Amino acid sequence: MTDPIRLLLVDDHPVVRRGLRGYLELEPDFAVVGEAGDGEEALKAIDAHDPDVVLLDLKMPGLDGQGVLDRLGDARDRPRVLVLTSATDAERVPSAINAGAAGFVYKDIDPDALASAIRTVHSGQMLLAPVAMRGLMNGTTGPAAPTLTPRESQVLGLIAKGQTNRQIARALGVSEKTVKTHVTNLLRRIGAADRTQAALWAVRHGIG
Repeated sequence: MTDPIRLLLVDDHPVVRRGLRGYLELEPDFAVVGEAGDGEEALKAIDAHDPDVVLLDLKMPGLDGQGVLDRLGDARDRPRVLVLTSATDAERVPSAINAGAAGFVYKDIDPDALASAIRTVHSGQMLLAPVAMRGLMNGTTGPAAPTLTPRESQVLGLIAKGQTNRQIARALGVSEKTVKTHVTNLLRRIGAADRTQAALWAVRHGIG
């Protein structure tokens, strides 16, 4: 039996944290290891409890969610962070993602969808709500994108949806080895270090 996914809940509203804990603890593969009501508490709780995934609100008194992401920096052992906030914060997507958030969903999300989102970011994949994707695309500018072949665009679009190489191979009717070759070439062409960066690149350029 695998260890449960260790969760830290960060929100300044106790009722929200209580509700999250109530239904997340019903999932057999989750364990809520702590809660925090502001950014400073969150950083202390991360050190104390070593969570796998942090559910992080952006709007909090004192040190807010963006401040937490900035303070976590590029530490290799930092937890995966799933931003859970209101849909009015779509304009904050670019800065949160650039600071290392692994996903961005809204508080009106269905409980089952939230559980799925947690598992997705824990697995190392990127997950963005549709409104958040639009906020990211609208808030990003940069150099012209390299021209991709139709097949490369297909593969990149599926990466952006969080699919594995095996799932992509099945969807496209090709071998997993072929997909790996496409992924390697894609990462090099778009200048991405990993699949997460590739997914971000795809969202920014309207692919997927």
